[in-house]
Amino acid sequence: MYIFKLTIALLLTFQLASAQQKGITTSRTYPQGYFRNPLNIPPDASGTFGELRSTHFHAGDDYRTQQRIGLPLHAAAEGFVSRVRVQIGGGGNSVYIDHPNGYTTVYLHMDRFNDALTNIVRAEQYKQQRFDVDIMLQVGQVKLTKGQYIGNAGNTGGSAGPHLHFEIRDTKTQRPLNPQLFGLRFTDNFPPTINGITVYDLHDKIFNEHTPRRHQRIRAIGSGRYALVNDAPISVNGAFGLGINTTDRHRAGGFRNGVYSIELFLDGKLLSSVVFEELDFNTSRAIHAYIDYPYWKLSKNKVQKSFKDPGNPIELFKHLQNGGIMELKDNAVHEVKYVVKDVKGNCSELNFKVQHNSSFQPLANTIRGELFAYNKANTFATPAVKLEMPVGVLYGDLDFMYEESAPITNAYSHLHHIGNNLTPLFSTYKLQIKPTDLPKHLESKALIASVQSGSEGGKFENGWVTVNTRNLGSFYVAVDTIPPTITARNLTNGKNVARQSKIDFTISDNFSGIQSFNGYIDDKWVLMEYDSKNRHLWHRFDKDLSKGTHKLKLIVRDWKDNERVYEATFIR
Repeated sequence: MYIFKLTIALLLTFQLASAQQKGITTSRTYPQGYFRNPLNIPPDASGTFGELRSTHFHAGDDYRTQQRIGLPLHAAAEGFVSRVRVQIGGGGNSVYIDHPNGYTTVYLHMDRFNDALTNIVRAEQYKQQRFDVDIMLQVGQVKLTKGQYIGNAGNTGGSAGPHLHFEIRDTKTQRPLNPQLFGLRFTDNFPPTINGITVYDLHDKIFNEHTPRRHQRIRAIGSGRYALVNDAPISVNGAFGLGINTTDRHRAGGFRNGVYSIELFLDGKLLSSVVFEELDFNTSRAIHAYIDYPYWKLSKNKVQKSFKDPGNPIELFKHLQNGGIMELKDNAVHEVKYVVKDVKGNCSELNFKVQHNSSFQPLANTIRGELFAYNKANTFATPAVKLEMPVGVLYGDLDFMYEESAPITNAYSHLHHIGNNLTPLFSTYKLQIKPTDLPKHLESKALIASVQSGSEGGKFENGWVTVNTRNLGSFYVAVDTIPPTITARNLTNGKNVARQSKIDFTISDNFSGIQSFNGYIDDKWVLMEYDSKNRHLWHRFDKDLSKGTHKLKLIVRDWKDNERVYEATFIR
């Protein structure tokens, strides 16, 4: 029976609906009608695949749930649960279903699981004595039919509001694919919006916040048609690149979602193309090199660069000539065209002209510090600070600058200015700072802190405080000696809680952050559930808890092992 269904699935894979590839580029065919809407309400998107988030490309589609928690979720197709996860932050409560056609569907931010999955999760949580668990299930352990109930939609993990984050992945590679290519479409009759373009003068091989940027104003001249406010050719002199600010709305007044593809043409020839068909979790952080990161940090506007930094590992570029960098060798007027499409094939175009002008002198982007090459390991050391930056950290060459200044209040070192926070890093480097006047009894409480982002973590060893970090900026040694706080929301000592289904707390930490929390009733470990974004911690009473007086003990610890204990008795 399963072999028969697999055969049908494979046949469906090669049946491509005529509307699917209308005007858009795909590298494979996708089964149409195999997957169903995971909700029993009309699909409405608050986020789409490939959308630009602050630290990653969005790997799925976000289904609105009418601003409600608790809507039933259903398996998009037959299969079996391969993984179930409870995460602090991130996806929260998540279910992964492997299907016989070679794809995996993923459901994030769930409020609760169905009974079978709840039992599996609870058993593992009590076995490990921790709230966050990641469980890989055996093939066929929990089988599902298409449309079978798997749990309820919610707002757990890093969700900013009730919704379902839904993904379809290639089971073998675990790479997420654009779900709308499988026929799970949202109504969308609007072409993408082009908000502006930027010209980058790239005379210096270092791209940073000092790279000259010329933002061009545009105007709409019809549905899906745009032009520059100034129709005159843009003057260029030497190497230059382009970037575009574009989003897609599914309906008037709707959310600003991601586009499907961006193509850049010079004199009718394709120079650069980006397609959001497939993503790779291993390189998703490289969004910081794909966009103009310094400009985003300073303005919160996301410009998608049509040229690629040499150390950027993303595979979104399907065509890229000369790295996307242009240089005109004559004085002729050249035609440039941007073509932007959504996954439905709705298209927007921007046409403009560029021309070499020898009298135009771009601003200089001179190197002021030490050159860190992106394709080499780089080190830096003074008597007070050391860093080791392996290959693969930088997206491009870095104009590295260092400065030391006087300590700030409550610091146990000078302030070390190591580059700045406008430089994105793909992976971590090792940073060490030698503390000054750090008492022996505080060594275990020492960490490295950033003026820009607070605690970086780290530990004291061999006379240095060491941390692996992805950030540049201003750093110093600090200590964390203050334990977390615990505030009971609905419990007082001796309270009768017979009519309560749970007990609630607010927990927080002032510096290094919450490391762990453990609850005990009558000296036995009990499950405490946690919503980090709301600092909410709670325990649902077990139906088997006996009547009478019980003793509760709650222990919350931060990353410097400062511990707060809350104790109370209650009557059940």
